[in-house]
Amino acid sequence: MTTPRDLLMIAMETESGRKAEQGELSLALAGAEVVDLLAAGAVGLDGDLLVPGEQAAPGDPLLEAAAASLVREEPYESVADWLWRRGLGLSAHYEAVLEEEGQLVRQRRRGFSLRAGDLVPADSTDHRRAQERWRSQDAVLVLLVESLGGGGEQDGDAPEVADDTVATVLAAVSDAVVELAGVRQRRAIENAAFDNIWRGPGG
Repeated sequence: MTTPRDLLMIAMETESGRKAEQGELSLALAGAEVVDLLAAGAVGLDGDLLVPGEQAAPGDPLLEAAAASLVREEPYESVADWLWRRGLGLSAHYEAVLEEEGQLVRQRRRGFSLRAGDLVPADSTDHRRAQERWRSQDAVLVLLVESLGGGGEQDGDAPEVADDTVATVLAAVSDAVVELAGVRQRRAIENAAFDNIWRGPGG
C-alpha cells in the first residue's frame, strides 16, 4: 500500500461530519504522492521546488505515473504548483483505479447512511493495513486527513512530523486546501449576487 491509497480509504470512512470534497481530496492525494516519492528518493526538495531524484518510484503504477509527470528540467516546479497540476481530477482517477482493482466496491443502499452506488473500501488486507496505520496515529496520514477537515475520532493533538521536507509538503497541502475553499466562497458570493441582479426588486 501507498500513502495516497491509504489516504483515500481512510477519507472515505472517517466520521468527520461531512464527506471530503473531490477538490480537497485531489490536492491531498497529490501531496501524499510527493511524500512517498520523497521517501523513495524519486524526488527531492530544494526549498519548495521538486527536484527529480536518482531513484525509481516505488512499484505502484499510480506513483510511477506521478514520478513520470515530474518537471525534469529547470526551472523546477514548486510543491504548490505540483498540487494544482497533478491534483486536477486525481481523486476520481484513484477511485477508478482502486475500483478496478477491487479495493473499492459499490455499496448498495443500506438504511439512510449510504446512497445507492456509493464507493466504499472493500474488506481487504490493504484496507485493514490502512486502518491500522490510521489507528497508530501515523503523523503523515493523520495530518493529510485533518487537512480535509476529517480528523475522525482521533484523540489529542496531531503528531508532529520530524522530516522537514515532508512537513513542507504537508503545509503546502493545507495552504492549497484553504485557498480552494476561498475560491469556492468567492464564487458562491459572486453567483448569489448575479442571481439577485436577475431576480430584481420584485423577486
